[in-house]
Amino acid sequence: MIKVGIIGGTGYTGEILIGLLLKHAQVEITWVTSESYANKPIKEVYPHLNGKTDLVCKKLELAKLSMNIDVVFIALPHGLAMDLVPHFLKQGIKVIDLGADYRIKKQATYEKWYGLKHKNAHLLEKAVYGLPELHHAKIQEAKLIANPGCYATATELALLPLVKNHLIDKHDVIVDAKSGVSGAGRSLSLTSHYTECNEGVSAYKVANHRHTPEIEQEVGLPITFVPHLMPMTRGILATVYVKLKRKGEVAKYYKEFYENAPFVRILEKTLPSTKYVYGSNYCDLAFVRDDKNERLIIISAIDNLIKGASGQAVQNMNIMFGLDETAGLDAIGMYP
Repeated sequence: MIKVGIIGGTGYTGEILIGLLLKHAQVEITWVTSESYANKPIKEVYPHLNGKTDLVCKKLELAKLSMNIDVVFIALPHGLAMDLVPHFLKQGIKVIDLGADYRIKKQATYEKWYGLKHKNAHLLEKAVYGLPELHHAKIQEAKLIANPGCYATATELALLPLVKNHLIDKHDVIVDAKSGVSGAGRSLSLTSHYTECNEGVSAYKVANHRHTPEIEQEVGLPITFVPHLMPMTRGILATVYVKLKRKGEVAKYYKEFYENAPFVRILEKTLPSTKYVYGSNYCDLAFVRDDKNERLIIISAIDNLIKGASGQAVQNMNIMFGLDETAGLDAIGMYP
């Protein structure tokens, strides 16, 4: 059994992570931490877990937590994981960070976009960016995984087959992405109040979203990125517009690139919808040629809390420990 610790277990990603790992036949959750709900049973925080676990939330006190674990998941806002990671690595414990602190390889880039000095920048190059469809071999050997962001996952999966085959005009890549409100996290904010976001669609952080450098790092292209908040709970739909440098068999490139990717589905007769990846670890992709304007339009849909966060983290754990990467993930979704 893989023994697991979870730091930040009562946010949305933490809650989903607990639910996935409780179903995982080869995992035992040793402890869960929460600052807001310390000493409360997790089933009181999330009543749907009643009868499924007796885990009690602990305060994050490293000296008091059992280090008899194989891997720790850190589900905290950016800036809070960077001090914790070295402690676990020194204990020989593998780390999967669901936050942003180890995604960006260049210290100056991280500090510019996140407004924080990185206290353990020496680990940035050692961290493996946890997109299995791109870095599967590196993930197998990794001690520290930087789990990708949700917008980044949807966008990178849309672009990577074209990037690999050098098809994209790098001066003209536009990403229009839409996310459900859960992407803002569980903490209260004015923009995510029901009356503020219901029955409305709004752009935010236009050309200034923190997933931008992450995407550009992984695809090697500059992008124009415009995210939008949608009045729905979950899901990301990214519509990516590119100009191709030359004509090619686009369908062939996508099928070849994702031939061994169990969670990427290439749709041929329908277009992706957040509804049909809801609760699953799938990314649905499709593309349409706009010959009149010499563009290719790629559409990508994921569940931001699963493939965009906790599901991908479990997928990474599976690969790190030599398991089938679908373990604990193949039976979830809107239609189980």
